[in-house]
Amino acid sequence: MTEGKRQKQVASVLQAEVNDIFTKLGLNMIGGGMISIASVKVTPDLLEARIYLSMFQVSDTQAAMKKVNDRAWEIKKLLADKIKGQVRRIPVIHYYLDDTLEYVFKMEEVFERIKTPETNAE
Repeated sequence: MTEGKRQKQVASVLQAEVNDIFTKLGLNMIGGGMISIASVKVTPDLLEARIYLSMFQVSDTQAAMKKVNDRAWEIKKLLADKIKGQVRRIPVIHYYLDDTLEYVFKMEEVFERIKTPETNAE
């Protein structure tokens, strides 16, 4: 099922505003690394949003996710103040770890290991 135009608009607004809130609250730098919002997915009824967080060089991703979840109410309150004129209801927000970056690094490592024996054999 494809995302509708309004879903994409709300997701875009949420991504920009939550990114700004993370910066203001100091949640974009945790555990010696950087946290950014990789993507936002909104349900068709616009009542639920899934925010995928990308973590770069964060030493303990579980602790970072806990810190974000512990401040979820504060984030939602600040978000409500910013977007209350753009949506009828503030969506329920769930945070997920986006492991795409880790996957890319692992795949590059695998390809490097595959490539290395070939060069040694020649």
